[in-house]
Amino acid sequence: MKDGKLVTLILIVSILFTGGDAMALMIKSPAFKDGDTIPDKYTCKGRNISPPLFWEDIPDNTASFAIICEDPDAPGGMWSHWVIYNILEGTTKLAEGIPPYDEVENGAKQGMTDFGTTGYGGPAAPPGAAHRYFFRLYALDKILEAGSGLTRDQLLKAMKGHILGEAEIMVKFKR
Repeated sequence: MKDGKLVTLILIVSILFTGGDAMALMIKSPAFKDGDTIPDKYTCKGRNISPPLFWEDIPDNTASFAIICEDPDAPGGMWSHWVIYNILEGTTKLAEGIPPYDEVENGAKQGMTDFGTTGYGGPAAPPGAAHRYFFRLYALDKILEAGSGLTRDQLLKAMKGHILGEAEIMVKFKR
């Protein structure tokens, strides 16, 4: 068989077995959809609690997950609202209202936000245009050898070379 025909045959077989789409890590919330305005409950205007999140289509060989929530529209640049990592493999959701402890469910660790606190700090944009808030999920090939309290930048550095998949969901908030 000539190379061109072999490539075509492999492509056809791949489409038949995958339905044409490769599975990709996804993050969702029952509280909002991608692009929605985040409910006040999860912001400084409400109870300021973390939203429920779940994920699916997990890459093979995933050992842990990390989530960073950040606002790229903050006046001083990227602002971290939540840093949580070492969420163990097999976990597919986080409940609403994760407490602001250094270590939470199943040994997951929480890092420092740009508010200078551990745990979730909801959207708190200044008056004006709406800000975007990204909840970014990372599937990692290992459990990170780090204690609690990592900053966003420290977590990104620790994850380098260990990310198997990424997904995000974005919400908006305006005062």
